[in-house]
Amino acid sequence: MKLKVITGILLLLFVLIVSCQNDKGLDFNRYYSAGKLVYQNHCQNCHGENGEGLQALMPPLNDSVFLKKNIHILPCLVKNGFQGKITVSKRNFDWQMPPANLNYIEIAQALTYITNSFGNNLGTVTFEDVTAAMSKCK
Repeated sequence: MKLKVITGILLLLFVLIVSCQNDKGLDFNRYYSAGKLVYQNHCQNCHGENGEGLQALMPPLNDSVFLKKNIHILPCLVKNGFQGKITVSKRNFDWQMPPANLNYIEIAQALTYITNSFGNNLGTVTFEDVTAAMSKCK
């Protein structure tokens, strides 16, 4: 009987804690979990399962300094691709990334996953962030 009461109380506390998540936390969880699937389907082949990159060919995604410094152009790189020299984690890459056939929400989801995985912790990249960045792409 005591076990049932304790289990019931713990279950109730768990439900209360989960239901008290704020909207930002819920949005982050939605973007992050969907972003993992986008990453697996569109990015992982080149950048690796753990964002480690591909030797000297593809840059890693585990450099939060690079990601944070360039967060405003990441949506453009994903959508339009990139060709040229880039330095990530003190390593130089002469790199060509093809444009991704992703919509803005998928880009936001993928970037939320990338910028919060592989040792990164940069928060949610929203649809609105991607839309604003895309209006400034060169």
